[in-house]
Amino acid sequence: MKPRILARVILKAIKTFPAVVVTGPRQSGKTTLLKMLFSNTHRFVTLEDPDIRMRAKEDPLHFLEQYKPPVIIDEIQYVPELLSYIKTRIDEKRKPGQWLFTGSQNFILMQGISQSLAGRAAVLSLLPFTFSERIGEGERAKNITDWVKGLHFDQTCDERVTLSEVILRGSYPEISSKKTVDRQLWCGSYISTYLERDVRNLAHIGDLSQFGRFLRLCATRTGQLLNISELAKEIGMSVPTVKRWLSILETGYQIYLLYPYYKNVGKRLIKSPKLYFNDTAIASYLLGLHDQGTLLNSPSFGNLFETFIVTDFLKRFLHFGQMPSMYYLRTRDRLEVDLILELGQKLHLFEIKSAMTIMPKHASSLLKIASELQSFVKTAAIISLSPDNFHVKNGIANYNWNNILCI
Repeated sequence: MKPRILARVILKAIKTFPAVVVTGPRQSGKTTLLKMLFSNTHRFVTLEDPDIRMRAKEDPLHFLEQYKPPVIIDEIQYVPELLSYIKTRIDEKRKPGQWLFTGSQNFILMQGISQSLAGRAAVLSLLPFTFSERIGEGERAKNITDWVKGLHFDQTCDERVTLSEVILRGSYPEISSKKTVDRQLWCGSYISTYLERDVRNLAHIGDLSQFGRFLRLCATRTGQLLNISELAKEIGMSVPTVKRWLSILETGYQIYLLYPYYKNVGKRLIKSPKLYFNDTAIASYLLGLHDQGTLLNSPSFGNLFETFIVTDFLKRFLHFGQMPSMYYLRTRDRLEVDLILELGQKLHLFEIKSAMTIMPKHASSLLKIASELQSFVKTAAIISLSPDNFHVKNGIANYNWNNILCI
């Protein structure tokens, strides 16, 4: 198993919290990580087993007698009523690190935790690999604050995997680590499982094929502004229904909505969020892109590259146990910054370009926004396909995507 950044945070959390909850999408490695860290100290039980789940529902007290702490309870969202009984046991014996949970459906799970385990549980998120984890550098990876401080032109990394492979095979551990796994079969099966299990459980949707079509329409919009009215019109659904379905995709960790930065900016701003799929393998599969040639010639390539970069920052925040402080900025007079990180009251601006040839004109928006925000801006840079890191213009740097994400 490749080292996961979140392991550091979990090992820290179990020293003070009675319970630790690891949430995230299916197949992101939650169960594998907890087993790797605690197989010698904790018993393991999964509620995905129908028989065990039924026993836990029908006789929770007997279930908890059978599986006494220290214990790992997998897929706790299937029996959220267990949490109120566990709360009682924690209050009777508040010993750190005794109860470890995994869960996939965030809304249902978080509802149970907020009602039963508030102040008793550390809640952490595990998404698919960051790029540094994917190439086996998870143990050396830096948190966002240290990462930004360490940016410099001399920072280079050997290219261990091509961008096309990263986008097409994504970041889920199984498909990205094992080249023998058939990509199309894996992605198709993942989507079917997601629709049949998570979507059915989260919402009473009779026609899953229509939701599947909605999922594909969202994939065509990855890396773009989200226009809910337009999306509703295209699929033939009401705006409230589309909002609810988008919430289901967020809850199931399939998409991420990046909201605009609004502080200290005097211009008229675009206020809609941008939509990103959390994994480029799923997004490219839904777009019908299955090989390098088709991908590189697709009009969606730039949006998929931006999706990959933005979600890598998102995962780095979450895997270090931090709340994402990420935004984009777009004004009505066409000034745009793809990604803004707000750290310690300073802004770090990044423009994402799916081009190898970077020229001063590519820095124009960064220069104008940096000039307007002045002392608030600490970093302004371009992330691109250029093979080298170099100075572009007036303090604007260009970084090769591989060089900037590997640390």
